[in-house]
Amino acid sequence: MRAVVLRRFGGPGQLRTESVPEPAPREGESVIDVTLAGLNFADLEIREGAYAPPPLPAVLGVDVVGRRRSDGRRVAALLREGGGYAQAAVARDACTVHVPDHIDDAQALGLLEQGSTAYGALVTAGRLRPGESVAVAAAAGGVGHLAVQLALALGARTVAGIASTPAKRRFVRSLGARVAVGAPERLSEELPEGVDLYLDSVGGPALRAGLAALAPFGRLVTIGERGAGPGSSVPVEELTGSSVGVHGFWMRHVLADPALFARTADALFTLAGRGQVRARVDRVVPLDGVGAAHEAMAARETLGKVLVDVRA
Repeated sequence: MRAVVLRRFGGPGQLRTESVPEPAPREGESVIDVTLAGLNFADLEIREGAYAPPPLPAVLGVDVVGRRRSDGRRVAALLREGGGYAQAAVARDACTVHVPDHIDDAQALGLLEQGSTAYGALVTAGRLRPGESVAVAAAAGGVGHLAVQLALALGARTVAGIASTPAKRRFVRSLGARVAVGAPERLSEELPEGVDLYLDSVGGPALRAGLAALAPFGRLVTIGERGAGPGSSVPVEELTGSSVGVHGFWMRHVLADPALFARTADALFTLAGRGQVRARVDRVVPLDGVGAAHEAMAARETLGKVLVDVRA
């Protein structure tokens, strides 16, 4: 089969299309004949060896959609050990979901990984309640643009998005956000009453600014295994002095609970079927275009999800 292989950590030029043997499933796993694979920002850091470096050679990619070879069903899966940039991938059955007929492959893939992260941050960790206000960092990104839509679909009163350029802020407003600002420090001007729930995926000083924007009893959810990063530590007295809380969310803990993962995917596909949430696909590239897509993501040139058509 054809796959994009990483044999040395480094720049996008290290990603090269090769012919490799198909992976073999173990107990509790199935082979998926992939149609589309997803690119995620974490892939860039893995490629550089800066985050969770895998044994080399490696095939990156953590989300795929296609046909499960054992029964022919159309499925989407999250791959905990990677392997998505390929024409066939092995997925744990517990991390695989059936794709309803009303969801096409691009939407299924665009929704599953980033949508599950956004939903988990808002609902599972953030405990969003109808009528609350929500602010989303990196609101034009893969997770962020879905979080804006999900917050509105789940009954948020007001949604604010933070995005770095005027074009991205126009995009965030087109999703239904009432407020779009270039930095979290601006939130207090637009929402002087404060924010009930703030989703952070940036960390550092931006996290501290988001924390300052919270209303009393507000919550900040920081997304990812590594938490908020350097410069983000918050003294407990600062939390108690403002009656606010900080929560962490890592998608891996949803995958560790198959029932929770299935409920999350079902909720996303249901909302998509109602037209309340839609993944924005920035571009679809062939296997030979994965390196260029990594460059575009690193330059922050993409809006929404980047997909790989492994058949092209």
